[in-house]
Amino acid sequence: AIEIFLCFPSFFLILTFVGFLDQPSIAWFMLIIGFIGWTGPARLVRAEFLRLKNLDFVTAARAAGFGDARIIFRHVMPNALGPILVTATFGVASSVLTESSLSFLGFGDPTLPSWGRILSYGRDTSDEPMMLIAGAAIFVTVSAFNLAGEGLRDALDPRLRK
Repeated sequence: AIEIFLCFPSFFLILTFVGFLDQPSIAWFMLIIGFIGWTGPARLVRAEFLRLKNLDFVTAARAAGFGDARIIFRHVMPNALGPILVTATFGVASSVLTESSLSFLGFGDPTLPSWGRILSYGRDTSDEPMMLIAGAAIFVTVSAFNLAGEGLRDALDPRLRK
């Protein structure tokens, strides 16, 4: 199901869902972006669990007689949490870019300020400082989330510790 869902370009799928809305709101945008964006983390979680289930500590836990629930929640999940958290921070940065893009194109909630809408308004009125400030805010926010994800990866990856 995940592979079939990934065949469709996510931005166009989001635009399709937004087209069916009578009254767009930020809550709808968050739900639609979340509904579309679940596939990447789901693939990562599945791949991470498949990788971890063949490692020695899981085999030792099975040999010790632990049940599946204990092995999953006490042994596998804590080891899979690092990559999942890193992916979550990258997902937040991607969601900020998606919402800004939708607002820039005029699909956002017209009653709420958005960096994409501010960027579009600055372009329409030829107000360069407004465009620079909105663009810089998007850039700084997305960069901060990406750097936080990199920092989390470095902090949680035991192979990088010295």
